[in-house]
Amino acid sequence: MALARCGRDTLRRSINASAATRCDRITNPVLFSGHGLRFRKLEVILTTTIDKLGKAGETVSVAPGYFRNHLMPKLLAVPNIDKYAFLIREQRKLYQKEEEEDNTVKDTKADDAAKEQEAKIKEYQMAAKILDNARLVLRRYIKVDNEIRDPVTKEEVVTEVARQLLVNIKPENLHLPNPLDSLGEYEVPLRLPRDIPRPEGKIQWTLNVKIRRK
Repeated sequence: MALARCGRDTLRRSINASAATRCDRITNPVLFSGHGLRFRKLEVILTTTIDKLGKAGETVSVAPGYFRNHLMPKLLAVPNIDKYAFLIREQRKLYQKEEEEDNTVKDTKADDAAKEQEAKIKEYQMAAKILDNARLVLRRYIKVDNEIRDPVTKEEVVTEVARQLLVNIKPENLHLPNPLDSLGEYEVPLRLPRDIPRPEGKIQWTLNVKIRRK
């Protein structure tokens, strides 16, 4: 980027030194009246892509006044002479090199992100299969009518999944609005990314939790 700015500054200094004088000479009213150049177009090289005019690096014909009053002050174009054409070519080489490097970096990042996402999906799918085919067993003391003394919370289920099944999940991966407060078996829905393919005929992944008496 520093090289590109250096090239652009060099181009600006060169233009400021001579292009204005050349343009004034071309657009001098005396020349127009003496040689019939009133409607002559001026060939310039665009330094920037301009809608309905051309792309950067192209040679186009414009009115001298348009070049003098608009294009040249903003460094949007330079006169079509050898030294400016050379500077433009060198500057374009620098820009193209930077653009290629930027595109390479972007492509690499995009590939890395895609691979990382694919790895996460595979990891989730493997975990989902383990949880769906397993049974998590917890033991509790009971009071009366199968009511347990200490209800099973979502956080405890997450801890037991890691201990018994060796799978790490987060509380938000479980749909358990209320603690489990009685003996029995429960199908706890799993909240996993929708990108994970489910087996045919299965609506959602679930975790079987069984609460037994101590």
